[in-house]
Amino acid sequence: MPSVFLQGRPVDSYPPLAPEARRGSVRRITEVGEEVLHKPCRDVTEFGPDLAALIDDMFLTMYVADGAGLAANQVGVGLRLFVYDCPDDDGVRHVGHIVNPVLEQLDPAGRRLLDESEGCLSVPGATMAVPRPDLAVVRGLDKDGEPVVIEGTGYFARCLAHETDHVNGHVYLDRLSKRERKDALRQVVDRREEVFARRAAKTAALSG
Repeated sequence: MPSVFLQGRPVDSYPPLAPEARRGSVRRITEVGEEVLHKPCRDVTEFGPDLAALIDDMFLTMYVADGAGLAANQVGVGLRLFVYDCPDDDGVRHVGHIVNPVLEQLDPAGRRLLDESEGCLSVPGATMAVPRPDLAVVRGLDKDGEPVVIEGTGYFARCLAHETDHVNGHVYLDRLSKRERKDALRQVVDRREEVFARRAAKTAALSG
């Protein structure tokens, strides 16, 4: 089994940070409650340098925040797009981006729900158990408009489902009970300052 899949395809080796990040600039990450996170994003219809530059910025912003995935509306852009650099439960690394992602509806008989811890860069500092299928298949396009199909299991499946939720205007808090949501928001109050200090330090390190 290859140790890295890039855009769903195995590669022999890959650097610790995706090359896109070296070209990108850090953007502010939006937070729960901001309108752009809570409405469906628009389809990407223009493929070119502006889209590529956005992807570059999203990769760097994701790394600065120690994230496994980041959707465009998390940097304030209401387009259907996300980037990811995420391991699965077997330790295989998956790196790439998906434009106009659609999560396939899989046969419930062929999947398991895993109730495991989940966080979100737009809900800084909070983690809660969220049930997700252990398998996810997302279809979409790459930055050049070519079709891609990305399949994930375990933690990577969770990442794919989580990021597709984002482009559909949902955050993981929407999947929680009222009591659980309150608990998550209390965690944000307690930990937000610490999270932002870590991000500032990481920004300085990656910019040095």
